[in-house]
Amino acid sequence: MPSVNRESVATTSNGALRRLDGVIQAFPPAAFSFVMATGILSTGLWLVGHRASSVVLMWIAVASGVLLSIALVWRAISHRSKLMADANNPAKAFGFFTIVAGADVMGLRLEIAGMPAALLVLAGIAAVVWVALTYGVPASMLLRDRSTPILHDANGSWFLWVVGTQSIANALAVIARNSHHDLAAVGATAAWGIGLVLYLLVSTLVTLRMLTLPNRPETLSPTYWIFMGATAITVLAGANVLSMPDDLAIAISTHTFVAGASFVLWALGMWWIPLLVLFGIWRHVVCHYPMSYETGLWAIVFPLGMMSAASISFGRGESIAVMVGIGEVGVWIAAAAWIATVALMLACFIRWLRAGSGPVPAGAEGDA
Repeated sequence: MPSVNRESVATTSNGALRRLDGVIQAFPPAAFSFVMATGILSTGLWLVGHRASSVVLMWIAVASGVLLSIALVWRAISHRSKLMADANNPAKAFGFFTIVAGADVMGLRLEIAGMPAALLVLAGIAAVVWVALTYGVPASMLLRDRSTPILHDANGSWFLWVVGTQSIANALAVIARNSHHDLAAVGATAAWGIGLVLYLLVSTLVTLRMLTLPNRPETLSPTYWIFMGATAITVLAGANVLSMPDDLAIAISTHTFVAGASFVLWALGMWWIPLLVLFGIWRHVVCHYPMSYETGLWAIVFPLGMMSAASISFGRGESIAVMVGIGEVGVWIAAAAWIATVALMLACFIRWLRAGSGPVPAGAEGDA
């Protein structure tokens, strides 16, 4: 009898491992968007004085970042061909920039919590990944034979290139502020400028795709909210660049431009929000596209949280009270979006547990 029980346990264990391996196979490149969304919401709650809930979310983001890192390594070892297929797919490859942004967002939050060493470590990891992706992804897109134009694959996830770049600017600016290091200050300002130009480039390409090719409910995914999220993180990076010591040469020479451009991008990001809401109404109300969990939903939560944190930080730094007020209200909108998305994610997980077979429920892996 004991041997029969051992065999039953072993069979159950093997079945569970196979199911988990199926999840790893379908692991989306943009999975770290959960870390980004949770980390920036934690920062936003800290800025409005809700310290206890902020700390809880901080540790949720840290734990999820560790688990997702393990899953990514597992996939790289066991399913390298699938990982490389995603890396060579222009519609998905930019999702890997969530690794960069997730690391930097968490590093910045841990620095607020009094752990500056964590920022240095995570910023270093993010910088290495950013260099690999910022040259590897475009090179793969441009130098490989293709049967269709690259523009066909353009989508909102392309803005993650901007988000990842501006997350580097944020991290370097805080490091420069803490260390009074001129090289870090120059790097922060340079990264901010690169991210700004990349936003102009990517927004042109994605807008051309939307204007010249048919828009269908399945293609008009939540990732288009990163249209706004990329402006928001640029504003936050601008706020951090402006907070660097005033006697640094780069701060003196660029202060006016950074402040003006950051405010313009804040206004553009706010302008985007009603249009993005209309996209969602068209997708789910007019076209009756089902609302279910997908990784792309975190591309709504993150921009809302980032715009809130950016509005508060920039508004306080430049003494613009209306921006601070909008940011403080926005934190609670982002919190509601986070709770709703977590509820959909848990419902998806419960359905997967009950299914007893298959990797993930339909739609759970998202499009990026």
